[in-house]
Amino acid sequence: MGKKKQARSRRKKILRILLVLFLIYATWLCINVFRFKTYTSPALKISPIEIEGVYHIHTKFSDGRSHPDKIAKRASLSSLDFIILTDHGHPNYESLESQGWKEGVLVLAGSELSVSRGHLVALDFEPPSRPFSQITKDAVYEIQAQGGLSIIAHPYSKVQWSWGEFIGYSGIELINGDTSAKRNIILSLPYIPALLMRPDYTLLKMLDSPKRNLRKWDALGEAHPIYGYFASDAHLLYRPLFRLLKLHLMLEKPLSADFETAKSQVYETLRKGRFYNAIDAAAHARGFMFWGEKKEEKIQMGSTFFLDSPVTLHINAPFPYAKEVHLIQNGKHILQSSDKEISFQATEPGVYRVEVYLRERTPLSKEIPWIVSNPIFLRKDK
Repeated sequence: MGKKKQARSRRKKILRILLVLFLIYATWLCINVFRFKTYTSPALKISPIEIEGVYHIHTKFSDGRSHPDKIAKRASLSSLDFIILTDHGHPNYESLESQGWKEGVLVLAGSELSVSRGHLVALDFEPPSRPFSQITKDAVYEIQAQGGLSIIAHPYSKVQWSWGEFIGYSGIELINGDTSAKRNIILSLPYIPALLMRPDYTLLKMLDSPKRNLRKWDALGEAHPIYGYFASDAHLLYRPLFRLLKLHLMLEKPLSADFETAKSQVYETLRKGRFYNAIDAAAHARGFMFWGEKKEEKIQMGSTFFLDSPVTLHINAPFPYAKEVHLIQNGKHILQSSDKEISFQATEPGVYRVEVYLRERTPLSKEIPWIVSNPIFLRKDK
């Protein structure tokens, strides 16, 4: 009997310790979750017009959970201007047929192709009469022949990209939401319960540093203009993911109510690289700008310009919260500032782009850039 009492006593003691540990954990998590906030700033009047959208979304037409109509409703509740579906296929015809204005959101569709080097996203193409090739080089040329552009998807994860020669890709994914979640699921286990209360908090904790992708992007950009994308890669949890990773496009005119015109506006802006990427769940980024000037000529983000005399680069980061702005040339950080307005005289050719780091209290890692601009390519010779 004595031994049984001792065993019961030990069990009770262990249970009390576990309960205390659980209460400490629950208190810690609740404090962190309830202290979390997405930083916002007053609405800014800017020119050109800025619109926000999410790229790389899967629907029930491939391996996603919802129909495009339901996804569009969630995008509308998240105040998005556009979304880009990327269902798997060569191409995915059902997804392409779902395009249009839905719930006040411009719904566009491309396709994520499985090719010999990895996964390749095709956008803005005329539906082909036969499937796109699974040979990467052929697929890129076929996409181009149909008027489209191609983006390297999640290059260092899932199906990793094998590089070889450059084949005229238009873009590369820098951060991929689905990849980050899967890669960091074990380390993120303490934050998983917060999905029920503040999913933004958990998703921010799951994000990966994009350093490797950024290095590759900088190296590619020294020889070829190529643009960077933050990719949601949403299969479920659409609404929280729609607040996480956004593309901010700079338009000359308001988005048209006519579908074909609006579609052209979005894709032409992507083709020109006139957009920046932001982790808006951490802080709203609307109002950021990066451009160059030479005398009275304005050099837009994404442009290639031939440098025969100095160009003044301008950065506007007009936010009321603490941040750190980095100007980068060919992958090297050449300027760091916390000012809202920054100018820099570029006298040497190079690929110039901007990273902004949030320095407020935030679940976003200090090593992950909150904003990443597309480059201005200053070339030496015509």
